[in-house]
Amino acid sequence: MVKSDFLVLRPMTEADLNAVYAIEKQVQYAPWSIPLFQEGLGRHLCTVAEYQHQIIGFSVVQFIVDEAHLLNIAIDPQYQKRGFAKVLLAKVFAQAQDKNASTLFLEVRQSNQRALAIYQMAGFNEIGLRKNYYPSPNGKEHAVIMAYMLF
Repeated sequence: MVKSDFLVLRPMTEADLNAVYAIEKQVQYAPWSIPLFQEGLGRHLCTVAEYQHQIIGFSVVQFIVDEAHLLNIAIDPQYQKRGFAKVLLAKVFAQAQDKNASTLFLEVRQSNQRALAIYQMAGFNEIGLRKNYYPSPNGKEHAVIMAYMLF
């Protein structure tokens, strides 16, 4: 468990899923379902961020051989622009290093300029583009593939 200015980062549990899903629905056009999060609990490294005893964010990281893949990360819109995403992302970096991952990968909507800026400031580099990857109100949207070399 990590505490940072009253932000507590801890493993996600089944009891957290309703709160996690509520955040997911606010930030994603095509949100993950509760069963998908449940499946992730057994297969991935899932973390929640609590502020003043309320879940305000989460991350889901998959590990494959020596790679880490940030599958999902979100902060409740009411708590964005306070630096919480950077703290949660730092936790993801630490988790990846603890698992001896050499590279951390992620995909982000091309239109999500705020997230792209956060990832670039954290040291991620664009390495590719998945065309028509994400569902969107206008059909499909490209995903920017980013990578961070850990070692």
